[in-house]
Amino acid sequence: MAFEQAYAFGSPSGAAISMRHQPAEGKPRGIFLLSHGLAEHSLRYAPLARHLAARGYAVRGFDHRGHGLTTAPDAPLGRFAWKGGEAALLADLAAVRDNVTAEHPGLPVILFGHSMGGMIAARAAETDPHAYAGLCIWNSHLNPGISGKIGRFVLKAERFFKGSDVPSRFGPLFTFETWAKSVKDARTPFDWLSRDEAEVAKYVADPLCGFDCSVSLWLDLIGMAHAGGLDANLARLPKDLPINLVGGGEDPATDRGAAMTWLAARLQRLAIKNVHLTIYRDMRHETLNERGGEQAMAMLADWADTVVAK
Repeated sequence: MAFEQAYAFGSPSGAAISMRHQPAEGKPRGIFLLSHGLAEHSLRYAPLARHLAARGYAVRGFDHRGHGLTTAPDAPLGRFAWKGGEAALLADLAAVRDNVTAEHPGLPVILFGHSMGGMIAARAAETDPHAYAGLCIWNSHLNPGISGKIGRFVLKAERFFKGSDVPSRFGPLFTFETWAKSVKDARTPFDWLSRDEAEVAKYVADPLCGFDCSVSLWLDLIGMAHAGGLDANLARLPKDLPINLVGGGEDPATDRGAAMTWLAARLQRLAIKNVHLTIYRDMRHETLNERGGEQAMAMLADWADTVVAK
């Protein structure tokens, strides 16, 4: 089965999760689970899946609730759940992990998350600290600070007047639209994703990318970002857990990589010592779809080799 072929997996949460599988070339050395970003889907990670499979890893990608081809009674496109969005997301991820480890018993599992997917990955590892042999958080912001508090207040006001399950006006205003304005001479509203014009064009043309998200989803997202970066939660991670952090020096979504540097310093202050940080100076938000993305994939595979070697 190739990564391009999606199949449905039933989660105990009630979701029919769209899964993708890229088998390892040869005997698998480990497992990668791929957690995608906001308003996109797992198929966009096919190049990474093929790269990792060529290095001996079995790869599973899946669409989160409210995204891609995953369906659930309480999660139309753009909404995690009627209520308890974070809990439902984590239940789905745990079910995917258990399904994959049942197929490959004894193999180490590395959890990779980009952007929103990194927030979900962080919360999953904090909730179940010994479930993963390695954790990758790329291009994520777990330090929302004052702007996050303001955003939460505004979103709650929007919920009061409009309800939870309508598209939010303020979520995109404080994120996508602000980030778009940071790129000089931008051709599209999504140039902040990458300098690679062809990759941006693919995103813009994809009907499963860039869609409107509900007020409830944005509130869930801010909640995960805040909880993921709290000392009390980060301290739950094993002190020897290998953690791979990546940021872009021109990524407006992470304050040009500052959010990733902050996270690395916070982890090290909590005596989590095996932290590997890379800031790609000229890259924007989507490292994997940037110029030089192949080098980032190779770095990830090299790092993963050191994880499974243990």
